[in-house]
Amino acid sequence: MSSLEHPAVAKVAAALAEAGQHDAATGIRILPAEARTAALAAAALGVEVGAIANSLLFRTDNSVPLLVLTSGAHRADTGLLAELADAGRVEMADPKFVKQHTGQVIGGVAPIGHPVPLRTLVDTALRAHPVVWAAAGHAKSVYPTTFDDLLALTGGTPAEVVATP
Repeated sequence: MSSLEHPAVAKVAAALAEAGQHDAATGIRILPAEARTAALAAAALGVEVGAIANSLLFRTDNSVPLLVLTSGAHRADTGLLAELADAGRVEMADPKFVKQHTGQVIGGVAPIGHPVPLRTLVDTALRAHPVVWAAAGHAKSVYPTTFDDLLALTGGTPAEVVATP
C-alpha cells in the first residue's frame, strides 16, 4: 500500500475536501522518508523550519487533550499552554494518548481527521509564512496550507505559545 492509500492519510484527505480545502487535499505529498521532526520535514521540502506546523498533543491535568499547532522554529511553553487552556498543568501526551485521541501516531499527527474535534491552539508565528506545511496522518505525508486555513479547519484559537523572554 502506498502512503497515499494509508487509512489515516485517506481520512485526512477526505476531511480536508469535506472542509472545502481542496487544494490542501490534492496537495498532499509523500516524502521519500519519514519526517518525524520539523527539521526533517523542512529539509525534505526545502523550506524554513518555521514553515512547518508541528501538531503536538498535550494532556491537561484533568486528562483533556489539547492540540497545539506550533511553528517548527521553536518549542511551546507548557506553563503558558496551561494558562491558555485554563488548566493547572499541561504535559506532552504519551503515544497511547496521542493514538487514542487523534487516531494517528506521533510524527504524523494532522490538524484534522481525529475521532472527535480537539480543542486547538494555532501558533501565531505561523502567520509569517505564506505557505505552511502540516502532517497528513502519516510520518511521510504533508500538505500545504496557511495560518488562516488552519484556524478555519480546526476551529482553533490563535495564540502565542512561546513565552516572551
